[in-house]
Amino acid sequence: MPSSTADPRHPAASLSSTTAPDPSGAVCVSGLRDVCDDAGMPRNRTFDLLFVHGAGGGGWEWALWRHVLEARGHRVHAPDLHTLAGGPTVTRYEDYLQQVHDALAPLQRPRVLVGASLGGLLALETVSAADALVLVNPLPPAPWHLRMPAREWPDVVRWGRDARLASTRRALTDADDATTLEAARRWRNESGLVLRTAHAGRSLAAPPVPTLCIASRNDDDVPPAITHALAAAWNADLHVSAASTHVGPLLGADAAHTARHVHDWLQRRLFADAGLAQV
Repeated sequence: MPSSTADPRHPAASLSSTTAPDPSGAVCVSGLRDVCDDAGMPRNRTFDLLFVHGAGGGGWEWALWRHVLEARGHRVHAPDLHTLAGGPTVTRYEDYLQQVHDALAPLQRPRVLVGASLGGLLALETVSAADALVLVNPLPPAPWHLRMPAREWPDVVRWGRDARLASTRRALTDADDATTLEAARRWRNESGLVLRTAHAGRSLAAPPVPTLCIASRNDDDVPPAITHALAAAWNADLHVSAASTHVGPLLGADAAHTARHVHDWLQRRLFADAGLAQV
């Protein structure tokens, strides 16, 4: 957004009690061929990751994360959410939700949903079909939506038409000049109906899979205290990014570090869920 939960977590079944120690302290349970090498040592686990962008943005917002995570062997999918042929005025929240469902369904398991801002809310609503969830400054569901700053949304939010380099620079104070220029060129108009529906509060259950919430240090769009409260209520993990803007964890100077943290978190949570432990 350019403006200023036996559970489904890959439980191990019928595992041998024979273990092989890793110098790092991890213990790998034998028989888990997909997470241990022939010597019984933990290996890097890779995933299909579906990235869901925020309002007014596109899959391009995940370029820095894609670079980091693909370099570690993950398969990254970052499609654009599309308004309907009739334009933003006829595009509903449910249309975007269906696009996320359709993009996630063919991906190999284990698969991870990663959503930012509006994309975080869409990911949360689709999480039953995923194996882990990462939320970056997500629009909150009910009742936390009541803590959001009040805003009015016209039928078409003209972020694309009205984009200027100066206003983009103010929204991306932690991004470099090239990223800021790219963003200013690529913001797009958004459906006000989608945003009104999202901000009205969606009644959603706590995620049933391992969940990481990421909050910027400062965020004028989704106050960090809301993301902290979500993580606490859901017993989710929380990472506070050094980013000072709403989209800073994706586009700012802290983006690569945040993506590396997501990779490390996925490895730790997989080991714990598959029967690996720290000694």
